[in-house]
Amino acid sequence: MNQEIPNNRSGLLAGGNWIIDQVKMIDVYPKHEQLANISGQSQGTGGSPYNVLLDLAKLGASFPLVGAGLVGQDALGEYILNDCRSNGIDPEFISVSPGTSTSYTDVMTEIEGGRRTFFHNRGANATWNGDDIDFSKSQAKIFHLGYLLLLDAIDASDPEHGTVGAALLAKARDAGFKTSIDVVSEDSERFSKIIGPALKQVDYCILNEIEASKVTGVEVRRDGKLMEEGIEEASSKLFELGVTDLVAIHFPEGSYGQRSSGEKLRQGSLALPKGYIKGAAGAGDAFCSGVLLGVHEDWPLEKCLLTGTCAATACMSDPTCTDGLRSLEDCLALADEFGIGEDES
Repeated sequence: MNQEIPNNRSGLLAGGNWIIDQVKMIDVYPKHEQLANISGQSQGTGGSPYNVLLDLAKLGASFPLVGAGLVGQDALGEYILNDCRSNGIDPEFISVSPGTSTSYTDVMTEIEGGRRTFFHNRGANATWNGDDIDFSKSQAKIFHLGYLLLLDAIDASDPEHGTVGAALLAKARDAGFKTSIDVVSEDSERFSKIIGPALKQVDYCILNEIEASKVTGVEVRRDGKLMEEGIEEASSKLFELGVTDLVAIHFPEGSYGQRSSGEKLRQGSLALPKGYIKGAAGAGDAFCSGVLLGVHEDWPLEKCLLTGTCAATACMSDPTCTDGLRSLEDCLALADEFGIGEDES
């Protein structure tokens, strides 16, 4: 059981995937041996800690932001380290691995609707196991780990805790941190084996509907329609599986939050005009950053979910993962501008 968090702890330490996304805007996703046109491309950030920390910096988080992970000794790795420093993120626990490439992803984003397909090179991320984090040197309040299922060494088995990731989360808790996880949306049967052990060491669990369904085995959508009772059941199941403080599940129609106290809240998505969405890459991480900002600052659940929703909405105004983010005030203003309801985009 994790110890009580002293009031003087402040900040977020995020570890896991550090990725460079090469985003290509395409007119249509082609069938085999057919051609698609690329209308533009850009370079952006990828990976849970990278996106979440950058999003928090852009939202104007007043607390320390620290990164942990592994990059290659190459131009992309150097770019990540410099990008962190220029955005006020301390790369204290980001190590450089000679002879290994920095992880990257080719993101094919369809112009109409922003649907994405990912081609990923695991690179340095595959060998990171968190051993280089000295939790005793950090006074951060929250340790965020992601993406589980995309970190080979972290997803490996551990004799005591089930996985290396679960052991790392337990180590963080023992050092006085609250813990948070993010997972990758993967169509596989590995969820229970890898995510299950981690949930026993998690205080804040922030997932999308697909991930929540995979982890819990609860059906949350049928014939394209969201099942509200399924979302509630999945949330309750996540607490049964070990989450201690907060579950937040997001989906196109909005989000659902539940605290261990029994408080429950449904937040609708914003009614976006047609053409607003330029891409959905990073929207889940943006939602996560908004919620984590709220829990760090002890905000009410309603404000946590609204901030996550508005941060995700801002993110979708740009095809990259983080360039659409803006200040907290400007993000929250989107709710006033568009209102809550069905979008037209």
